Amino acid sequence: MMDASQLKGLREYCRCLAMPEQLNLRHLQYFWVISREGSIVKASEVLDLAPQTLSGQLATFEASLGARLFRRERRSLVLTDLGRMVYGYAEDIFATTAELTEALKLPSAERPISLSAGVSASIHKLIAYHLLQPAFALDRPVSLHCQTGRTADLMLGLKRQELDVVLTDRMPHLDDQTRLTVHPIMRSTISLFASPEMASRLRDNFPASLEGEPFLANATDAPYYDQLMNWFSVAGIRMRLVAQIDDSALIKVFGREGAGVFAAPTVISAEVCRQYEVEKIASIDEVSEELFAVTRGRTVLHEGVKAICRPATLFESGIHR
Repeated sequence: MMDASQLKGLREYCRCLAMPEQLNLRHLQYFWVISREGSIVKASEVLDLAPQTLSGQLATFEASLGARLFRRERRSLVLTDLGRMVYGYAEDIFATTAELTEALKLPSAERPISLSAGVSASIHKLIAYHLLQPAFALDRPVSLHCQTGRTADLMLGLKRQELDVVLTDRMPHLDDQTRLTVHPIMRSTISLFASPEMASRLRDNFPASLEGEPFLANATDAPYYDQLMNWFSVAGIRMRLVAQIDDSALIKVFGREGAGVFAAPTVISAEVCRQYEVEKIASIDEVSEELFAVTRGRTVLHEGVKAICRPATLFESGIHR
């Protein structure tokens, strides 16, 4: 799979292909096979061409570039610096071509649907999985590219058509010029968790039992965090902030080891307890998290995105979409 810089290079190359006096795709293929086989003689056997013909085609390709792609060392062909760069792009181009050829052989109903999704870094990873999972329940296979990051950066990617959908835990600001649509897809209260020993002790006399106890905070600026701090303040509870962690899984590992209390959406409490061997202390109905899917346009046409935005009950604990 090509990364962003390689994809940019491929686009630049494809633009160059429109100018046959500079680059020729057949010449690039000949060069690629020669590089892969290590000699013109071996490449000519693969391509079923006379060595003299292939040598002439390579010379024409090098002349169009104005530089040599190989240098001779004894009886071997060795790539120059330019040759190595061109070969890298050729590898990606012809690997992609092979994948496309295989995909086109499939019946249309079996071709994978490409889905690029952005997920706000502050969304719990278990929830993100469940929100994306409906796309994999379609009759056709899905090829998912998932990117996490700041909501603002992901929204920019959506506007640039680099992403098909953005999952975020904050209502985005949309101006009249923005052709984006926000779909509310989930709301959950927040619960507190800790190691079994600590949770057992803190359940008695909750929430007063939290006074002075260590707290593990989410450092990714989750919107519900301010609500939770306000709830502590109104309840007259002062906990000790012992760590700020930007990885939701790492917070739970700290909690499992008894380092402190942490918060997570109630909707995944059963999975959190099972996966990280912690226990729920209590749920706080006054604090909640709401998630949204943001799409381009007024009508969702992408089947995978439509599945993600479709109202459904995902969790046995009562997620609301």
